[in-house]
Amino acid sequence: MERRAVVLLSGGLDSSVAAAKAVSDGYAIYAMTFLYGQSHSREVESARRVAEFLGAKDHVMVELPPFLFSSSALLGGAEIPTGRNADEIPRGEIPSTYVPARNIVFLSVASAWAENLQAEAVYIGVNALDYS
Repeated sequence: MERRAVVLLSGGLDSSVAAAKAVSDGYAIYAMTFLYGQSHSREVESARRVAEFLGAKDHVMVELPPFLFSSSALLGGAEIPTGRNADEIPRGEIPSTYVPARNIVFLSVASAWAENLQAEAVYIGVNALDYS
């Protein structure tokens, strides 16, 4: 039986590397991309291309209601800060790009799919500045 892994794939650098790592680790990958009203829809197309390039067995798009995450700059018209690292963010400040509990919601849905697929791993690529 093939070794299966669910990969949370946004189309960004971190999740694309995580997907490649899963393939390198010998897994057949099952990609999951979340649609929640994020402003960078080009990432969804990138996720599709990465999944295809890496030979994903399946790639599902999971639509979540935008009201769950409506306070983040990633969903609205607010400017998204760039070019700073974790040390430059004042202690206690929550970045405008913070999406409340996003990763735990994503991981919960991915874990349910992984169980249904009898997958033995879930891969997620997150950034130190993600805060969620």
